Amino acid sequence: MTDRWPDPPPLFDLDDLEASAPAADARGDSVPQAAASPEPAAVADTAMGRAERSTRLWDRVAVFDLETTGVDVTEDRIVTAYVGLLDATGAVIHAESWLADPGIEIPAGATAVHGITTEHARAEGRPAAEVVAEIVSALRTILAGGIPVVAYNASFDLSLLKHEALRHGIEPIVDPSPVIDPLVIDKTVDRYRKGKRTLDVVAAHYSVALDAAHEASADAIAAGRVALAIAERYADTLPATAEELHTKQIGWARAQAESLTEYFVRIGRIDAVVDGSWPIR
Repeated sequence: MTDRWPDPPPLFDLDDLEASAPAADARGDSVPQAAASPEPAAVADTAMGRAERSTRLWDRVAVFDLETTGVDVTEDRIVTAYVGLLDATGAVIHAESWLADPGIEIPAGATAVHGITTEHARAEGRPAAEVVAEIVSALRTILAGGIPVVAYNASFDLSLLKHEALRHGIEPIVDPSPVIDPLVIDKTVDRYRKGKRTLDVVAAHYSVALDAAHEASADAIAAGRVALAIAERYADTLPATAEELHTKQIGWARAQAESLTEYFVRIGRIDAVVDGSWPIR
């Protein structure tokens, strides 16, 4: 758990994003943008070609995660948040963290997950409205820069953020794109793998370290690195651009929700309808 939180944090801006764009080779020499690798159609379907396409798709990704007072996206509140920027190797090149006073009691069950008590949030956290406004601003800036936002189970975090924004009179993000959800993608590309699909389990499957699960920065960074690992492993089957992948995930998430609803009906939970809206419900 982070001991000190920026107050207020320096937010992302477009100059930051442009400055962090890959622009040098391994020797540190400048690489003109025109010298980028070929368009997807021109890349041979070889291991080298797939690697080139994967690198091009994931030059930089933003990562986003919330820890909250509970799991109801319409009623629960943000406690901690993290927005970061990773390069193609998974290294963190920019990051912001927030601790909010959610304005309500943090249930003991939620504290047991993320470690933040009501007393700590009230003493050290910033007003929720300020925190929500800054998170929304950071994500808007990243998306305006054309950088994919990775969020594990994105429809939870982005939906809760939307309702928090509405609660505090802030214009919400209602149609973010492109969003990359490693949970949705992993369940599609490796559909029949047995076992849970929680972040810690999926991270281990892709050999990604997750040493502090349910801490917003650790979860966000691990999710980003899982996305990079999936992009490398399945570069020959995933769409060529983040925008295409975003569109595919809308259908994949809907199909997964319908399948889960059918399962619930079979076991007698006839009232359990899973909302397949993605990336915001």
